[in-house]
Amino acid sequence: MEFSTEPFDLDGVPPHALEARRVIDEAGLDVEVGPFGTTAEGEAETVLTALDRVFRGALGVGASRISVQVTTVPEPPADREAGAETGLDTPGTAT
Repeated sequence: MEFSTEPFDLDGVPPHALEARRVIDEAGLDVEVGPFGTTAEGEAETVLTALDRVFRGALGVGASRISVQVTTVPEPPADREAGAETGLDTPGTAT
């Protein structure tokens, strides 16, 4: 997911941004802070649980807006994973 909280504060880090980051860190997600938002990656259930906590926590300490984009990345089928290790696209098929 990628998210940002508002209002922006150019003189310091607002409490809602600190709270959102605290929640993400506690969830154990991989975090990357960018100029326009924060990206957090992890297992779907962990991300969704953390997102609920980000909403509640950041809004509770003064956020007036939270923008979120969630992207899912499907896991490869088990037979594709096995094929990658053996050099086969699918079992029994040479590449």
